[in-house]
Amino acid sequence: MGPIFCRSEGSAVTGECAASVEQQEAPSSSTDPLLSEEDRNQEEIGNPSRPWANRTDRRWPRSLRFKRSYSSAGSSAQAQDRPRWAMDPYDQHDDEKMMRGVRRRSGVIQLFSVLSGLLIVLVPDGIHRITDKWGQIGHVGEGLSSWPTDFSRGIFPIPCHSHNDYWRRVPLYSAIEAGCISVEADIWLFDEELYVGHSLASLTPNRTLASLYINPLITILEKQNPTTHFHPDGDHSHHGVFDTVPEQSLTLLIDFKTSGSALFPYVVSALEPLRSRGHLTHHNGTQIVIRPITVVGTGNTPFNLVESNFTNPHQDIFFDAPLAEMWEGLSVDEKPPPPPKAEPLVYGADIDASMPELAATQVEKRSDDMGQGKSGAPQSPDAYTPLNSYYASVSFTSSIGHVLFGKLSEAQLQLIRGHIRGAHKRGLKVRYWETPFWPIGLRNYVWDTLVKEGVDVLNVDDLKGATETDWRKRKGWWP
Repeated sequence: MGPIFCRSEGSAVTGECAASVEQQEAPSSSTDPLLSEEDRNQEEIGNPSRPWANRTDRRWPRSLRFKRSYSSAGSSAQAQDRPRWAMDPYDQHDDEKMMRGVRRRSGVIQLFSVLSGLLIVLVPDGIHRITDKWGQIGHVGEGLSSWPTDFSRGIFPIPCHSHNDYWRRVPLYSAIEAGCISVEADIWLFDEELYVGHSLASLTPNRTLASLYINPLITILEKQNPTTHFHPDGDHSHHGVFDTVPEQSLTLLIDFKTSGSALFPYVVSALEPLRSRGHLTHHNGTQIVIRPITVVGTGNTPFNLVESNFTNPHQDIFFDAPLAEMWEGLSVDEKPPPPPKAEPLVYGADIDASMPELAATQVEKRSDDMGQGKSGAPQSPDAYTPLNSYYASVSFTSSIGHVLFGKLSEAQLQLIRGHIRGAHKRGLKVRYWETPFWPIGLRNYVWDTLVKEGVDVLNVDDLKGATETDWRKRKGWWP
């Protein structure tokens, strides 16, 4: 049937066009030409088994909707020209539901893929599975993962000093775990007992030199020097706390807080458990015998009691000498740069008969408990030797000064180099305490400079920052 063209005369429509319009405006019959005779009959009377047939919205069920062909005469061309969803106003809604289902299934697949990847990463395979479980019960190498001296397995000693070590959550052990070769304990004498703490307010009855340091060191060294079938002379071996470098001695720096002369005999007595086992470095009359523990007295430790064979009969307590007095230039005539304080430091070598008043004052001052390197100390720095001293120390702030403008001045570098030169000439190890700790970049810059100039041990409070990070590369804008 060809197209029908309508001609309008006023408001009336004539001819075949009117008949067509009447046919289009007539209410649609309930009969659908696409339904079979049986379906039409059931739709007219209603079918409880097909509730969709009684709905007023006349929505086609999905099974029939997708089977409609639209091939009947008069509508086939229009059906082919229109998208399929346009044939039924409900098709678009169902397609959206279908796409949501597809997206959900796609998301589940993606999640499964991600979880599978994580499983591969988290669950090792091959050699990684063996190394992760090696030595454990029921796995490869069962019973082979330990040995008698594995207390400090994998720990390599580094030249750092654990400053105020007793402040750490685990004194002594934390320093050893970090690889420090030196630890510090501040001691106070009360009721014939040596208590450990930074101040009187911090002291407790159970934190003593024996409980925090002496007894733990004995336990560690017994483990490092076992008596076994393969090592029958364990009692006579002298391996230190580091299994990787057993010949490395651990320095126990004891800071005398109360009167040095009163403390000294109690310290000698407290060290007896280590001494009787042969664990203490000592002077045997001719040379220094290195053992697992080297004891050094600082603070109010009197040099004259350290040097005396009567008060230090075993010669196993050494002195922390005053580094500031050991400055030496490249030539005899070279004088040290001025110190940061207004009052110049008086060096022992400068005290002679031409200054009797100063000499008398200095001798009287040295006889008191005046702190590190000053109590009972000699007038000449040449009196400090490896036979009586181990460290040569000084406060960085008081001897070198503050680091201004982010860089050590040339005069400050000359002071450092002169200190190191004089200490090494006397066979002593250089240590600066009270170095800058903040900003971190400044701290790292000072550490890096001191190591490059030849300082033997870094005095550190931040064990992790000194041992677990490459602080040489983290200096910020400092040079």
